[in-house]
Amino acid sequence: MSERGLTQQKFADILGVNQTTVSQWLLGRKKPGYDSIFQIYQKFDVPPNCLFGIE
Repeated sequence: MSERGLTQQKFADILGVNQTTVSQWLLGRKKPGYDSIFQIYQKFDVPPNCLFGIE
C-alpha cells in the first residue's frame, strides 16, 4: 500500500471491502479470504506467496 501511495480506505475501496477489514488484516487479527487474495493478485500484481512471506 505504501509503495503505491494508498491509504487503507483507498485500498479497501479498490478491493470492495471496508476499511476496518483492511485494518484487521494489517494488525493480524483477521486474514483475507481467497477472493480478497485473488483480487490483490489481479489488481496489484502481487503474487499470493509474497502476501504470505514465501520467497
